[in-house]
Amino acid sequence: MTQHQASIRWSRRPEEPFADLKYSRAHVWQFDGGATVAASSAPGSVPLPYSKAENVDPEEAFLAALSSCHMLTFLYLAAKQQFVVDSYEDTAIGVMARNANGRLGISRVTLQPCIAFGGAKRPDDEAVRRLHHLAHEECYIANSVSCEVQIAGSWK
Repeated sequence: MTQHQASIRWSRRPEEPFADLKYSRAHVWQFDGGATVAASSAPGSVPLPYSKAENVDPEEAFLAALSSCHMLTFLYLAAKQQFVVDSYEDTAIGVMARNANGRLGISRVTLQPCIAFGGAKRPDDEAVRRLHHLAHEECYIANSVSCEVQIAGSWK
């Protein structure tokens, strides 16, 4: 078993009354390795100027974590099978919808990896599909979520 840590910091500016809901949602994430990320609520959830559009919001972070975990697992599995990956890019799209309990949540994520293979041994379409399936099965983050995850990528 491993343990992971992330810290968040937020404080109210003295001029913000708070109870009227007109306060900044900007805050900071700090990770155990030292990285610091400016965060905020999504402008679609809390309108500007109370959100900061340039900061990472939890929904984006969720998509990035899922996409990153899938990619890292895919790369590991490809390397184990002696396939050489030259590049891997993904744009993850999340759909927010109400669940069976009527609560909003990310109901579906579509990963759209674009992968370039190098080396002499190249996977065929079926091998890449199998690698994606295994990556999804072994991804720690995918194993932690209840939403549907689709893969709609391309490779060469």
